Amino acid sequence: MYDYIIVGAGSAGCVLASRLSENPESRVLLLEAGPPDEAAEIHVPAMANLLFKSSYDWNYQTAPQDRAGGRSVYWPRGRVLGGSSSIDAMIYIRGSRYDYDTWRDDYGCEGWGYTDLLPYFLRAETNSRGSSAYHGASGPLSVQDLRYKSDLTAAFVAAARSCGLQANDDFNGPHQDGVGFYQVTQQGGRRWSAADAYLRPADGRANLTVQTDALVTGLIIDDGQATGVRYLRRGVEEVATAESEVILSAGVIGSPQLLMLSGIGPAAHLIEHGIEVAADNPGVGGNLSDHPIVPTMWSAPRSRALWEMTGARNLARWQMTHTGPMTTNIVEAGGFARTDPALPAPDIQWHVLPVPYVNDGLADPASRALSVLVTLVAAGSRGRVRLRSNDPRHKPAIDPAYLSDSRDIDPLVAGVAMARQFAGARPLRKAIKSELAPGGSVRTDSDLREWVRSNLSTGYHPVGTCAMGGDSRLAASKLASVVDTELRVRGVRGLRIVDASVMPTAPRGDTNAPTIAIAERAADLIQGRAPLAAIDPADMALAATA
Repeated sequence: MYDYIIVGAGSAGCVLASRLSENPESRVLLLEAGPPDEAAEIHVPAMANLLFKSSYDWNYQTAPQDRAGGRSVYWPRGRVLGGSSSIDAMIYIRGSRYDYDTWRDDYGCEGWGYTDLLPYFLRAETNSRGSSAYHGASGPLSVQDLRYKSDLTAAFVAAARSCGLQANDDFNGPHQDGVGFYQVTQQGGRRWSAADAYLRPADGRANLTVQTDALVTGLIIDDGQATGVRYLRRGVEEVATAESEVILSAGVIGSPQLLMLSGIGPAAHLIEHGIEVAADNPGVGGNLSDHPIVPTMWSAPRSRALWEMTGARNLARWQMTHTGPMTTNIVEAGGFARTDPALPAPDIQWHVLPVPYVNDGLADPASRALSVLVTLVAAGSRGRVRLRSNDPRHKPAIDPAYLSDSRDIDPLVAGVAMARQFAGARPLRKAIKSELAPGGSVRTDSDLREWVRSNLSTGYHPVGTCAMGGDSRLAASKLASVVDTELRVRGVRGLRIVDASVMPTAPRGDTNAPTIAIAERAADLIQGRAPLAAIDPADMALAATA
């Protein structure tokens, strides 16, 4: 018997396990379907791509995308302690102030605006640059500048600046627009996942039990109350019960799948799969949003490629000193821009890699190239997750419905044009040669649109399938929210969801940092503590100059 059962040891689950078990009176069980995070490739930053399609990856595929060449798109998601924070590119981005104020103002999510969440970003973070109005210096999550930066990504930053974009050395500071190098979740040249940040310090607590290789197959619901879970561990079915709450942190795919398998979701869909309806919650699995990308690429024959520097010598250097090219997160630089000056926040992000990006990053990078991933961070398209079967071992059907909102394609086309402009600027023109993608034959607007449709892929940032919303805003937002503003599942007592699936819309940027902040705030809500006081750094700056 436990007080809290947490399903999923990804970024959110690790935070919750740590924070809830800080109270020695609380008995906490954390269940993870995947293995421990023991592989060397997890901890060496430059080896992240070797984890794709491994035993540490759920290895999802989307449904064929009608508006993207009829292709199925590969979606990697972490299936390991630390979840996707153990296999991602470690970029630390919070998103725009506008994103969180939209959650509050347009979706009725009181308590989730920018100034409400900022204290939780600060509580989570130890930034190597020290404490400031925008950064914390005493949290468990280590955020640092890259120890290694390639000449190619530096040339991109210089080229974009020469084209008029402002320099930005802190995308989490006063403004998001501009170009520069990303900060990363590393500690001393080593990946610093949510498992490193939150679970390791909790090791040895008698009131925290962590079980890996534990696939939760269903929730136990008695008279409208979640009282426990059923799970398979090494092929044996086990049952765990919770006196206080069951908390789903299984992610954007796993959380809605588990709800539906347990009879919580769109009633007609559940009946179709022979599942008894415990709560008709029509929003479950809907509102799926992702940041689509298209990869532009140029050959760089004069620059020594990253793959040429990842041999035994530099691996030994990393093992001894945690320095050198093995500390790169590969996606070293980038930035944000608005394709229309009238927009309230950036709609395009660049992810810049000193390697070729082919076949969703799965192809052998053994050539000299620069890749600029044009990422739409303000997508209007919405898809859904649905069951294929009532067997929990079967992966669900994932349809992000890329480009179903016709307005999504224009910013991507504009972003490609901007990337080409940067490539023609002197700092990059000296470092690159031929355009590999889209290629010289793709020039007209019609050609570019067709190329975007044929090459669109995922930015690895799905959110929204168990969206949060306030009762008074449901009709206005046209969003059937799954959880309330305290992340409690509508229609079932004793059940919460804490992960990226509760985001009503995707923040502008990578989603790991926002997921951790959500979990930090959720830990206070679950324990009945008053939320941290809102902080407005703009007011702090004014006070400092008064």
